[in-house]
Amino acid sequence: MWSVAWLLLGAITSVASQDTGNHPDWPRWCGKVYKPDYPSFDPGGQTLPPTPDPLAPLLHVQFKPRYSLYLESEKTGEFIVNAEISQFHGTHWGNNTSNNVDFSIKTAADDKVLVQDSIPVNSTGKLFTFNLTDLTPSLSPIQVTLTYSTKGPTVNTTLLYLPSKPSGSVTRIDNLNGGLHHLNAASNHTFKPILPYGFYASYDNFLALPNSSSVIQSYFDLGLTGMVPLTHYPESASAFAYMDNINLAYMFDLRENYTNQTWVKEQVTAASSSSSSSSSTTHNSSGGEALFAYWSVDEPDGWQAPFSAPLETYKTILSIDPYHPVALVLNCQNYYFSRYTAGADILMADIYPIGIRESSANLTNSKWGTPCNGTYGDCGCDNCAGSVMDVPKRFEDVNTYEKWLGVWPKTKMLNPQAFHGEGYWAREPSPEESWAMVLLAINRGVKGVLGWVWPASEELGKAHGRLARVVSSGGEDEDGVVVGLLVEGRGPEKVQVSTEEVKGVDAAGWVDKEEGKKMLVSVVNTGEEDIEGLVELEVPSGSRVGKVVWDESGGAGDGRWEVKEGKLTKNGLKGMGTALVILELSG
Repeated sequence: MWSVAWLLLGAITSVASQDTGNHPDWPRWCGKVYKPDYPSFDPGGQTLPPTPDPLAPLLHVQFKPRYSLYLESEKTGEFIVNAEISQFHGTHWGNNTSNNVDFSIKTAADDKVLVQDSIPVNSTGKLFTFNLTDLTPSLSPIQVTLTYSTKGPTVNTTLLYLPSKPSGSVTRIDNLNGGLHHLNAASNHTFKPILPYGFYASYDNFLALPNSSSVIQSYFDLGLTGMVPLTHYPESASAFAYMDNINLAYMFDLRENYTNQTWVKEQVTAASSSSSSSSSTTHNSSGGEALFAYWSVDEPDGWQAPFSAPLETYKTILSIDPYHPVALVLNCQNYYFSRYTAGADILMADIYPIGIRESSANLTNSKWGTPCNGTYGDCGCDNCAGSVMDVPKRFEDVNTYEKWLGVWPKTKMLNPQAFHGEGYWAREPSPEESWAMVLLAINRGVKGVLGWVWPASEELGKAHGRLARVVSSGGEDEDGVVVGLLVEGRGPEKVQVSTEEVKGVDAAGWVDKEEGKKMLVSVVNTGEEDIEGLVELEVPSGSRVGKVVWDESGGAGDGRWEVKEGKLTKNGLKGMGTALVILELSG
C-alpha cells in the first residue's frame, strides 16, 4: 500500500538501509529491479520446498499454548500438541511401532510439571489442560519445554500468563484456529471472538476533519467493525477516544517511524495508556478500550528492509504492551518470507490485482517499461495474473511456506484493494469482485479484512459494509453466529463441487466448535461468466438449510439454496457470485 509520495520517500530513505537480497545498491522492489537502466537478475530470498531427510520418517512434535496469552483471573489453560510423521522436520522415528508418544511439559526455570500425558502418533491439534494457578503472573514470557520418548528430545515455546487489567482492552490469538478474541468493558470483560472488517483510514481526508467524530460514526454505521487509523498521538487523541467509546476495533499504526524505538515506545505507551514496564507485576490501563493490535511495519519485503528491523520493533512493542498482538504487512509473493515474518503475530497481505493488466498496453510490462516476471519488474501486484484468484493463491503460498519451514502458522488478514491509479491500476474492483476476493481469502482461513484505503468510493464503502455486517457481526438477527463460526469453528475445510461440468466454484465450510450442530458454507464463483444449470456441493448427510445469511449468487428461477440427497444445491450462479449459507446438522 503506497502512494506516489511514499514511493519517492522510500526511494530516498530506504536505499541506504537495504542489506537484503542481490544488488542492494540498485533500485529494487521485492528484490527485483524495475527500471530499464538495470539488467534482470535472480532476486534470491525464495522459500523453497525442503529436501526429504535421509533418516525419514521423522516425528515432528510441536506445541503451543491454546491462546497467545492468559490472564491471572483464569484458573486453567490448554496446550496444543502436534505429533506428525514428516519427511522433512523432527527426529528420527524409523521403525518405531508405538502408536503413542509419551510426553511431559514443564517450566524451564524450575521443572514444574504442567502436563504429563501421551498423544497418538501422526495426530495434530490435541488439547491438554493444565493449572494456571501453579504459575505466577508476569509481564515476561514463561519459558516452557516439552520432552518426549526415552531419548528425551526437547521442544521449546513460551507462555504468557499476565496480570489482569482493571480497564482497557486485551486481545489474544487462538493458536488452534488463528482467530482473535477481544476483551474490554463492552464485552463485560469476557473474551469474545472478533473478525475486524474495515479500512485503513487516512488522516488528512478523514480523521483530521473538524467533525471527526461524526465521520467515524458514519463509517461505523455502514457496518464496518475495524479500522487502521493512519494517525498517532497526540494529534488524534479525540478520534481514538471516540472509537473507544463506540467500540470500533482499531489497529494502531506504527509503520511511519518504526525504526525509531524511542518514538515507538512513546506511541505504544499512549495507545495502551500503560504505566507498566517489562519488570512490573501490575498493569494499570485507563484507555485503549477498542485497541485490538499494533501495525508495526508496512511491506518490509517490498522495501527490502533490514531483517532485524521488524523484529526489533516487535520486541519494543511487547516490552511496553504484551496485551495485544503485533501485525505486519507483506507485499511480495516470495521474498525472504521467514526473515520478514519473524517479528509479527499477524501476517497481513497487500494483494492488489484488479486493473493491473489494463494499466498497460502491453499486458506483461510495467509503467516503468520493463517486463514483470519472477526476476524483473514492479506491476503493482507481485507475480500476479490480474484476477481475483491472485488473492487465494497468495494465502495458499503463505500457508505452504509455513509448512515447508515447519513453523506454527500465524494469524492471517487480507488488505483488499479498494482504489485505483498511480500508473499501476486502471480501475478499482467492482463490489462483486470485492466480495469474491474477501470470501476467497476467508475460505483460506483469513481472520480479518482491512482494505486500502478510506475514504473509498461510496459504492465500495457500502459494499464492504454490507458484507462486514454478516461476517464480522453475524448479521443483525444472527447473534454473532457467523463470526463465531469463522473465528472459533472447525475449518475452513474445502467443500467439494460434485457437478463435474461446473468449473471455477470455490467453497469452504466451518462447523461450530461445541456441539457440531451448525455448519457455515461459503461459496464463490471465481469466474466472470454465469454458471448455468445445477450446482451441487458435498455437505454432511442429513443436513438442511437453516438460513442463507448472504446471497449475491444470482441464478435461474427462484434461486433458492436447498439440500437434496446430501448436496447443497442451487440452479445457476452468476459471474463473481457469492453466498454464505448456515446448515443445520443432524446428530
